[in-house]
Amino acid sequence: QVQLVESGGGLVQPGGSLRLSCAASGIIFRSSSMGWYRQGPGKERELVADITSFGITKYADSVKGRFFISRDNAKNTVALQMNSLKPEDTAGYYCNSPPHYWGKGTLVTVSS
Repeated sequence: QVQLVESGGGLVQPGGSLRLSCAASGIIFRSSSMGWYRQGPGKERELVADITSFGITKYADSVKGRFFISRDNAKNTVALQMNSLKPEDTAGYYCNSPPHYWGKGTLVTVSS
């Protein structure tokens, strides 16, 4: 049974930082690409960042230079370091193991 469990969301002021983590089980993690998606209020779910099994990363233009994705194959985790957060980053953030597996999400709220 595949499980993706996100953690690390919360309320942060504009300009602040948060680190999200996703713990994966039931997949061959070291061979899997992993991704972070988000869905803001009234918006469609969008790709934030992903990382291949070789460590190649890709980012949405809106987060380039502020967000950083990383993986730890020994711990079966993928992290998203989010810096210089903006109110428009407010969303539910979801971990993804392509193509079918999703976590339940963690909420990030950026507000003063």
